[in-house]
Parts: sequence; C-alpha cells; structure tokens
Amino acid sequence: MNKVALITGATRGIGKQIAMTLAKEGYDIALNYRRENEELQNAKKEIEANKVECFAMKGDVSNFEDCEELVKQVMEKFGRIDVLVNNAGITKDMLLMRMKQEDFQQVIDVNLVGTFNVTKNVINHMLKARSGRIVNISSVVGVSGNAGQTNYAASKAGIIGFTKSLAKEVASRGILVNAVAPGFIETSMTEVLKDDVKEEIAKSIPLKRMGSSQDVANVVKFLSSEDSSYMTGQVLHVDGGMLM
Repeated sequence: MNKVALITGATRGIGKQIAMTLAKEGYDIALNYRRENEELQNAKKEIEANKVECFAMKGDVSNFEDCEELVKQVMEKFGRIDVLVNNAGITKDMLLMRMKQEDFQQVIDVNLVGTFNVTKNVINHMLKARSGRIVNISSVVGVSGNAGQTNYAASKAGIIGFTKSLAKEVASRGILVNAVAPGFIETSMTEVLKDDVKEEIAKSIPLKRMGSSQDVANVVKFLSSEDSSYMTGQVLHVDGGMLM
C-alpha cells in the first residue's frame, strides 16, 4: 500500500512541485485547492502519470469546517495520511500605514490559521498510527522580516513557532514536525517582477540566483523520508544563503 501525502494549495508553483516530487517517490497524493481551474486538471494528470492515485478536493484552509471535511474525505479514500505539507498561502503586501485590517486578517487566516486548521484535523490520525511527517512551508521573511509584509512575515513567523511547539508535543508518538523557509523562488508570484528587479535580487543572494520550486520540493522530500528520522522542530532555509 502506498504512503499518502496531503498537500494544501497544490495546483501550481511550489505546492504542485512538491506533489509531483512525492508522486515520483510513490506516494498517493491528496490535493487541496480553493478554485476549480485548468491548472488543477493539469496537475492531476501529471501526478497520475507516475502511476499513483491523485485525489483532489476543493476547500478553504481558513475555514475549519472545510478542513474537517477535507481530512475526512482523504481518510475515507485512502485510510491514512502519512505526510502533511501545509503549503497554502497568500500575500497582500502593503506598508502598515496603508494596510487595511481585512488584508492583515486574511493573510493570517489563510497562512497561519489555515496551518492550524488542517493540522488539527490530521494530527489525531497520525497519533493513532504513531507515525507521521508534518512539513510546514514558512519563509525567510518569517525570520528576517521585510518592509511591506508585516502581515505575511507575522504569519510565517507564527508558523515557525507553531512548528517547534507541535514538534515537542508529538515527538514521543513518532511524529516529526519541521518547517521549510524558502527565500526568493521563481514562481508565478515572482514572474510579475521586472527583469532589472530580478537581477538586483539575484545579486543580493550569495549563490547569485533565485531558487526553483524543485529546490524547495527536494527538501520537503527529504523531511518526508526516513533520511530525516532524527530531525524534528527544525527550520531548513532554502534561500541560496540569504540568511546565515
């Protein structure tokens, strides 16, 4: 029986690449998405090309009842969840003096509360199985801060605190909880940047390039595997050396 990985926000970008990478390792994949779109169908086909099952379910991670239903359906479909990757996230960048309250709240609700909502509904199944891997996608911004991203940085810093605390709670039951903190990664979010801005960003990174979604997915694969069996409560930076 294949192991099962549940990945939130997995129809594009980093989430999709994580799903593809774990599918190549033989995991059956459960995808969560917010809106029906062509990218979802493409992701599903690419995952199933690895001769694994792919189950996709619509749901808003900021809504606890949606997460409850998501996990219930995944358990009914596969009977297990071995790996949870909390990847769903949004940005609504603005200097604090101009930021609307709802823009702060929505980012916190999706990025941080969403991580709680999904994990809360998965954790009892992992506790019963006395095994599991939880990988939370944070950001270097959650460590360093970034002007214009008080909401995003707060949500990602919160994920780091959540990761370390939960790791201490469940380590004795064989569940490992770690976080990945990407730096500047080439995704649809960064595609909108002008070339000269991208060049300046690359110059500021010791490795002199932006990262790829595969760079992040490789670290998630490692944290999902037996190779990381003596690691928990850690935050692995995938940032080309931005923060040292």
